[in-house]
Amino acid sequence: MNLEQLNFHHLLYFWRVAKEGHLTRAAQALHISQSALSAQIRQLEERLGEALFEREGRRLVLTDTGQLVLAYAENIFGLGQEMLGRLRGHGDGMVRLRVGSVATMSRNYQENWIRPLLADPSVVLTLESGSLEDLLERLTRHQLDVVLANEAVGPDPGRPLHCRYLGSQAISLVGPASAWSGRELRVPRDLDGVDIALPGPRNRLRAQFDALCMTAGVKPRLRAEVDDMAMLRLIARDSGWLTVLPEVVVQDELRTGTLVRVGQSTQLQERFYAITTPHRHRIERLEQLFASAPAAAAPRRKR
Repeated sequence: MNLEQLNFHHLLYFWRVAKEGHLTRAAQALHISQSALSAQIRQLEERLGEALFEREGRRLVLTDTGQLVLAYAENIFGLGQEMLGRLRGHGDGMVRLRVGSVATMSRNYQENWIRPLLADPSVVLTLESGSLEDLLERLTRHQLDVVLANEAVGPDPGRPLHCRYLGSQAISLVGPASAWSGRELRVPRDLDGVDIALPGPRNRLRAQFDALCMTAGVKPRLRAEVDDMAMLRLIARDSGWLTVLPEVVVQDELRTGTLVRVGQSTQLQERFYAITTPHRHRIERLEQLFASAPAAAAPRRKR
C-alpha cells in the first residue's frame, strides 16, 4: 500500500469512532448510518492489513495498531482544524506557533519572549535557530510564523516583509563576583589591556564595540570571540574574564550573584525585532506577544 491508496475519508471516520469509542454515537455525529460507517472502517482495516478495533461487549477498544494509527490521525486532523481556524481568522483547539531566531540571539531573551505561552495548554511551539537569511527564506515559504532577530531587515520589493521593533537594552560588561564585586569600569576607557570575551565578528554588537574602542584608542586583550550567546554565557560564568554582552544573556547568573555588572555603555545597544510576512493570517497569540514586547525585552535585574 502506498500513500495514494490511503483513503483519508475512511481515516477521518476511524478518527471519529476512536474519539467517541462507540460506533452508534460516531455515526450520529457524522450523519451516516451505522452500517455504512462500519463498512468504511472495515475497508480501512483491509487496506492497512490489520485490525484497528476489538469488541469488548458493546464497546470498541483500539488495538495496538489502532492506537498507532490514532496518534497519526490526531496530528493529521488536528492540523487540518488548525489550518481552517487560521484561514477563518481564529484558532480552534490547538494552535501551532513556529518561531525562528537567529543563532546570535540570546536564548534567555527568546525564553522571556515566549514565556506567556509556556503555561498555555492550547499552544504547540516549534523553535528553530539558524542564519537570518535561511530563516527568512523559511518565513517566506510559510514554514515559520515569525523570525526573531537582533538586526532590522531593510525593504526589498522582491521579498516583502514586515519588521517590527520589539525593544532594546544597553550592553553590559560583566565579570565574576569573586574578582569584581563592588568594582566599576568605564566602557571603553578603562578596558585597555583587560582580558575580555566578545561576541563573534558576525554579531552587530561586536562591530559597535570595536568602533567604540577604536575611537577611544583602547585595545582590550581579546581572549575569546563567540557567535553563540549560550556559549558566551558559559564563558562569562567560568572563564574569569570580563565579557561584553546583553544582561539578558546572563540574567540568572546576575540574579544569583555568580556574575556582577562591572560597567555599561548606553552607546552599545542590542535591538530586537520580530519579522513576519505582511499578508500572513492573523495568529491571536502572536499578536498578544507583540503587544507585550516592551516588557519581554527588559531583563530581570538582580535586586
